[in-house]
Amino acid sequence: MAELPAANEPDSELDTLRQHALFSSFSEDDFRAIGRQVRRVSLAQRELLYRQDTPAQHFYFVVSGRLRLFRLDASGIERTLDSLAPGDCFAEVMIYADPARYACYAEALKSSEVLVIPIRAYRDVLEQSPAYAESVLRHYASRAVARFHDLEIMTLQNARDRLVRYLLDLLPDGLTGNAEVELPLPKCLVASRLAMQPETLSRVLHELKSNGLVRVDRGRVFIQDPGRLFQVSQ
Repeated sequence: MAELPAANEPDSELDTLRQHALFSSFSEDDFRAIGRQVRRVSLAQRELLYRQDTPAQHFYFVVSGRLRLFRLDASGIERTLDSLAPGDCFAEVMIYADPARYACYAEALKSSEVLVIPIRAYRDVLEQSPAYAESVLRHYASRAVARFHDLEIMTLQNARDRLVRYLLDLLPDGLTGNAEVELPLPKCLVASRLAMQPETLSRVLHELKSNGLVRVDRGRVFIQDPGRLFQVSQ
């Protein structure tokens, strides 16, 4: 992994980080204090950023590329938890974890760049300005709501319903007409994310295609009528 000093960061990268909910309430001086300690890391495809159960000293912000989070279960099988796109912060729960240890692996799905933010530096700012903690709590609350939604999907017994809800969640808010979405993960990892076998995913996609609900072109899914697709999972 190649690291570059924060001084060499393009201003646009730190400007984008500045807009994230974890930093948007910071004063310019406090943000600059953290920005001086931020580093950029380049990852090659399939390169690990961190490993499950290792000590956590940083959290991260995706600049470019795409990453996935996964765990190894007791039998050594990989379970995909999430995918990460530019603009996403992750491992930020480690800010308050004690002991702070990464709960999963983070792997680049393709060439990616992330900003590495020291947890200690961030906590120092929070301790000096406790008012910032409210924005952190709002961010955590938002993440918790999203996780409850994910849990709702995963408790659906029918593999078709899990896939339909997953596809609908990829649609932009308020879109009701024809839509095209890109799967954020390879199909085999989407299957892992939805707790199904790859062949099950292929079968369900074929069923949806046969019923005129979707068209599939590699990693892209075309949804003719989102409302009709939604009715399938009811």
